[in-house]
Amino acid sequence: MRYFISINDLMNKFVTKQTFILADEPATVGLGKQLANIVKTKLKQGITVYLNGDLGAGKTTLTRGFVQGMGHIGNVKSPTYTLVEPYDLGDWQVYHFDLYRLADPEELEYMGIRDYFNRNSCSFIEWPEKGQGMLAEPDMLIDLAYDEEQRQVTLQAMSALGEQVLLALTEK
Repeated sequence: MRYFISINDLMNKFVTKQTFILADEPATVGLGKQLANIVKTKLKQGITVYLNGDLGAGKTTLTRGFVQGMGHIGNVKSPTYTLVEPYDLGDWQVYHFDLYRLADPEELEYMGIRDYFNRNSCSFIEWPEKGQGMLAEPDMLIDLAYDEEQRQVTLQAMSALGEQVLLALTEK
């Protein structure tokens, strides 16, 4: 299993990036659904994604699109108070982490964090810096930022799987 040291070290591993301007919430959900489709049809294995951005930048919205794209029907809520919201979708498990309120990374050890990262699980982690030293390395970093009324989303590959996702996005 891969565990990361620091985000700065990881950023030097791969340089493949793509940036999108998303007009609104439906466009952000749509990008999440595109990512889910790539995971299901091309990768055929899980990924780990770190989500960075200010409060309200669209991290949960993007994750909602991914979870729905993986087959979930129903609400997708933010796990701000529970740390993780699991979605058991048959052959896939999707975990949406929000570590904003995490006081100490050691808390993740007590909840069995290592069990969440396997071949059939997709983990989307908001505020990953709060879990430093306890999380699996990301396959992709996604930065979301305000661009007036729109959102600027930058996806950066951090592994060969992340590279495959970005390649598949450019094929569309």
